[in-house]
Amino acid sequence: MFAKPTPGFTTAAATGETVVLLIGMRINRFWAVHQWLPMLLAMFRMLHELGRDPERGLRGKVLLTASPRTYYAVQYWESEEKLYAYATAPDAFHHRVWKIANNKLKKGSMRGHVGLWHEAYIVPEGGYESVYFDMPPFGLAGASGVLPVEGRGRSARQRLAFRSGEGAAATPAAPADTADPADTSE
Repeated sequence: MFAKPTPGFTTAAATGETVVLLIGMRINRFWAVHQWLPMLLAMFRMLHELGRDPERGLRGKVLLTASPRTYYAVQYWESEEKLYAYATAPDAFHHRVWKIANNKLKKGSMRGHVGLWHEAYIVPEGGYESVYFDMPPFGLAGASGVLPVEGRGRSARQRLAFRSGEGAAATPAAPADTADPADTSE
């Protein structure tokens, strides 16, 4: 939260496939605190559980709000398999929360009070790129580490062309006099 910025242009050190999960809730009726507050607290408890056990596969997260009603987390996972394993693990808090939520849904007690949602994206290497300027590690870089932008390419096109298994040859160098590290237009 109070991290110092990394000076200059950087990019995320992510390699291979990246799994991005957006997961959140919407408060449909503010007065139904007894319905939505437990869901909000459960999200924080699950994130705490995942933070204590890195082997589960959560690389990093960003907590956001879209409005006074909508709260969500952007999560970066090591793999699709680890995301599924956590979602279905009988010993994980997620399993207990979904059992409670499903019981409430069957009874109709939660309906209309709180909305729950998620979106998952499995992005192959070459399907993501990033650039940060004078930022502390954030987003994908916060989840995977930070590199000088030149480590992946000086343009968005070069960063998208990077393949970790191909080494330095994967990132063609741009001529130094024309390259702009902030150029994300390509």
